[in-house]
Amino acid sequence: MIRSMTAFSSCEVQIENYTLIWEIRTVNHRYLDISPRLPEIFRSLEPSVREAVGKYLKRGKVDCNLFYRKEKQAEEAIEINEARVTELLKATARIEGGMEQFQPISALDILRWPGIQSEIKEDVEPIQAQALVLLNEALSQLVVAREREGEQITLMIEERCGQILQQVSLAKQRLPELKGLLREKLQQKISELLEQLDNSRLEQELVYYLQKMDVEEEIDRLDVHVNEVRRILTQTKPVGRKLDFLMQELNREANTLGSKSVDIQTTNISVELKVLIEQMREQIQNIE
Repeated sequence: MIRSMTAFSSCEVQIENYTLIWEIRTVNHRYLDISPRLPEIFRSLEPSVREAVGKYLKRGKVDCNLFYRKEKQAEEAIEINEARVTELLKATARIEGGMEQFQPISALDILRWPGIQSEIKEDVEPIQAQALVLLNEALSQLVVAREREGEQITLMIEERCGQILQQVSLAKQRLPELKGLLREKLQQKISELLEQLDNSRLEQELVYYLQKMDVEEEIDRLDVHVNEVRRILTQTKPVGRKLDFLMQELNREANTLGSKSVDIQTTNISVELKVLIEQMREQIQNIE
């Protein structure tokens, strides 16, 4: 199934006194470019995050943002670093002894001092494990969103393929008339060159016009490339690069058809082909 590289997903879960939120945004990119943004206590998860993303996605620029909130518990005790308090009081006493005037230090001032309140050690491994579970859920939702948009892109490409084949059919119908026009132009040019008795110029002009007569190959290759595009659209693996290459080939044939044109109708067919191919190319740039 065709997948777009543009999508967004968000998942949230409440675990104990934590709220975890994953937000994942992806846009088109030539390769897989992963940018995890994790809070400090989840920093060690970065390798696991990259591995998880790589299992779900093959191309695109991926921004993985993890947000968390810790709910304050009213009954949570304040742990005091008694040794730190003692050292702080001794230090302030020494400083006060050398001062003529001083302001007494309050208990709140002491509590605000770095290191006075002991950090409560928490076991964050269970929370980290749940964060990875939530990440996989967010990635699954992201893939669904990419596939949903991919379906719309596929319909557009199929429609353009049909329109290209219509233009190719018009070109095929005009082949007999084109050959007649080329024959007339060639005969006229030969007559002019024979009057000038310029054999080398005659040979050059003959080669040039013979090449211009050979537009059947371009028309046939347009048919082949369009059928290949349709075949690739049915594949389940990432196909964006293959389709991008085929757009280059289609555009080359349309340009050649235009350069060999001997009348306005063929020129218009070439222009219409290039417009349709460019419309497909713009969408294909966003396919994984």
